[in-house]
Amino acid sequence: MKAISQQDYDDAQASLGQAKANVAAAKAAVESALISLKYTKVLAPIDGVISKSSVTEGALVNAGQADVLANIMQLDPIYVDVSQSVDELLQLRREMLKGDVAKAESAKVRLVFDDGSVYEHEGSLQFTEVGVNESTGTVVLRAQFPNPDRLLLPGMFVRTQLDEGVRTNSLLAPQRGVTRDRLGNATALVINKEGIVEQRQLKTGRAVGDQWLVLEGLAVGDQVIVEGLQKVKPGAPAKAVTATASKAGE
Repeated sequence: MKAISQQDYDDAQASLGQAKANVAAAKAAVESALISLKYTKVLAPIDGVISKSSVTEGALVNAGQADVLANIMQLDPIYVDVSQSVDELLQLRREMLKGDVAKAESAKVRLVFDDGSVYEHEGSLQFTEVGVNESTGTVVLRAQFPNPDRLLLPGMFVRTQLDEGVRTNSLLAPQRGVTRDRLGNATALVINKEGIVEQRQLKTGRAVGDQWLVLEGLAVGDQVIVEGLQKVKPGAPAKAVTATASKAGE
């Protein structure tokens, strides 16, 4: 109707636009405040046990600060880092290339505590580091273990038994039947087919329970003397009697 001047109309429209802009700015401030409020509740990306808090209630903290609020440790599952010497790793891979040892399809890991007890849950090998520690000459292997009872704690020292390969058609000799000479070489007294005692030079590998892994020196069917070693000598006749196997040897 042109009841007011054009100037008054333009001023009213400008005031309306300014009011709408103020409302939008206020809504944005509310949204920003809600986002900041959500940041005051810190959610952990993992499940675990939290350590003591590094700050007290009411202390001022900032986003991206260097000091952590607390440490959260994942306990189930838990990782165990194992160090293996490069010499052992190279020997294992050489034996795999020659076919003496077959690679295990899924490497299983067992834990042994300081008191000699074995952890009831079996772990699995996750990966092997590609680099070698120059100061120690070892490679780090990481295994993952279930820990439902939380017996394993971060920083705990344990010993591991890792099955990286499988040696088939191998011989085990009781440790009580294997002796060492002055040079540390392994020897064993064996009764041959003629019933005569003879001394064998052995090449042994690692210990498997209460037995030695024999790489050279024995064949299937050889009778190793494990008792009465003080009473027999190489070249003397002897009669073999089957010894009672221990539970670990069975």
